[in-house]
Amino acid sequence: MQDVELISPQLAILDEEPYYHAVGDEVPLFESAWRNRLPVLLKGPTGCGKTRFVEYMAWKLKRPLVTVACHDDLTAADLVGRYLIVGGQTVWMDGPLAAAVRAGAICYLDEVVEARKDTMVVIHPLADSRRVLPIEKRGELVHAPAGFMLVISYNPGYQSVLKELKQSTRQRFVAFEFDYPDAELEAAIVSRETGIGADVAAKLVKFAAMTRNLKGSGLDEGASTRLLVHAGKLIVDGVPPVAACRAAIAQAVTDEPEMLAAVHEMSSSIF
Repeated sequence: MQDVELISPQLAILDEEPYYHAVGDEVPLFESAWRNRLPVLLKGPTGCGKTRFVEYMAWKLKRPLVTVACHDDLTAADLVGRYLIVGGQTVWMDGPLAAAVRAGAICYLDEVVEARKDTMVVIHPLADSRRVLPIEKRGELVHAPAGFMLVISYNPGYQSVLKELKQSTRQRFVAFEFDYPDAELEAAIVSRETGIGADVAAKLVKFAAMTRNLKGSGLDEGASTRLLVHAGKLIVDGVPPVAACRAAIAQAVTDEPEMLAAVHEMSSSIF
């Protein structure tokens, strides 16, 4: 059987500028890390803009982008690649990480601690001075070109003790901490992303702050900026604000009946 190599078609080229509003010095820091071939770790709550930031930086640096949403069943083979039988031939299919390394792309592993432990072993050689990806099944050592960058993210406030990022991994990375923007900026972002008026956007942000104050007191996470955008889009489409908040926010953050009622009451008090 013939051994044919195929590069997986998972590279995204961002032609249009993604909307991202910097809240600090994260943009020049990321650019410096890329120039110095340093991997980056993004820490912060879900829906606070980490993925959009990576998309923006890929556009700004003119690099292809590969995004992997990590989960419990994600293995090292899923990232690196595997042999497949196609039409009677043995075909090697690069995984998203291998494809990103070969192309000199930015590879973003979102919520990396959700993946199986063997994935950490794979990324370690890429995240230090070696910058190599061993593909053991092919006996191949792929050296990352200058344009390649490894970016990982996780939510330290949400992950369980069993899924914490080990020091042997995190100390390979330059770490950026993300959080929700201040109220004025968050309202501007929600308004920009959805087209709702500034007054409604401000009320959504106020509602979100109330839910975030319940974190650890009934809620695992409060309403994210992403959920505010979802609610804003429903409102623009004609859904009443209270109904939009219930569907896009309350139901998304909890299944507990008493907490659902409390969150619903909050939105009713604002709108």
